[in-house]
Amino acid sequence: MKRREALKGLGLATGFLVATPAALSVLQSCEGKEETWSALFLNPEEKKLVTDLVDIILPSGSTPGGLELNLPQFIDLMCNDTLSEEEQGLFHAGSKVFSDKLEESSGKKIKKANKKDIEELFLTYFQLKPEEEGKVKYMLYGNRDDLDENEKKNFDLYKFLFTVRGLALFGYFTSEKVGTEVLNFDPIPGEYLPCIPVSEIGNAWTI
Repeated sequence: MKRREALKGLGLATGFLVATPAALSVLQSCEGKEETWSALFLNPEEKKLVTDLVDIILPSGSTPGGLELNLPQFIDLMCNDTLSEEEQGLFHAGSKVFSDKLEESSGKKIKKANKKDIEELFLTYFQLKPEEEGKVKYMLYGNRDDLDENEKKNFDLYKFLFTVRGLALFGYFTSEKVGTEVLNFDPIPGEYLPCIPVSEIGNAWTI
């Protein structure tokens, strides 16, 4: 899958969050095959939705998938430990908007919806024309209070989706498994070579 290949070549440059030790420890235990964990922040519907979204964003393939790395649990911990009260409220509001949209488009509530139902709706919010992407970014950088009610729903929805996507990628690329088995990893860095053609670097490196 092209998306998988693209991910293999990407290095994550986002330093927008500082993970708590508890959240990072989740990534070191790759035993997320069964839902044996209790969410601290996500309600049951959000837990299912976030789990499906992680599996859509980072499916299993030639590289580990998001579910193999316990990313839904990681997202739950990060939302609980690092988001402000206002951000947590926007997360819940955005997930509610997504759930309502899903029920409108598929006739199913989150508990009954399958991954395909969720993926079809999810993609409608990211397969945008460049000018539409610009409008979304402009909206998210603006003041929510200046928006009308419909725009506020879109604002909440995108805040939720961006948070899930951002935390999923953050957790993925900072996990030990991806850092040592997918990205280039050298536990003992050698000589410093300041001028190397990008074509010779190959995959992104981790430290």
